[in-house]
Amino acid sequence: MSASPTSRSDVLAKTFDQLQAGDRFSTDPRVVTEEDVLAFAELTGDHHPLHVDEAWAAQGPFGRRIAHGMLVLSRAAGQIPFDPRRVRALRRVRDAVFKRPVFPGESIHSDVRIDELRPADDTAGLVACALDVRNGDGKLVVRGTIELVWARTP
Repeated sequence: MSASPTSRSDVLAKTFDQLQAGDRFSTDPRVVTEEDVLAFAELTGDHHPLHVDEAWAAQGPFGRRIAHGMLVLSRAAGQIPFDPRRVRALRRVRDAVFKRPVFPGESIHSDVRIDELRPADDTAGLVACALDVRNGDGKLVVRGTIELVWARTP
């Protein structure tokens, strides 16, 4: 297993058969904006006041509005610049645990580790990527695994 982080481009340029469990990299930070939270609420229909009503949220457990957990997880997965010639599809999200809130205006990044590799057929394999999503202070906000269909040849 690879012990130290490798270049994101080095890992993402590999075919399925070149990947190794333990390969890892980090994504660049990106801010979860006020606009992101409101657009996600509109897109999903999740208008819970904890996300969209500042006065209501101020009385809640976090003292202010928070981003939707699924927005944070989606943004984390979307920040990974997968090569579309290699990654064919997102197959599954599993074991997502939301550890801390993310507030509008906070940045997040992901530490990504290749956890499992399973051949599916002669053309593709299944790659499980463990995500540790962290805020700007480095605190863990979401932990989960995404499983991808990854091409065996370019």
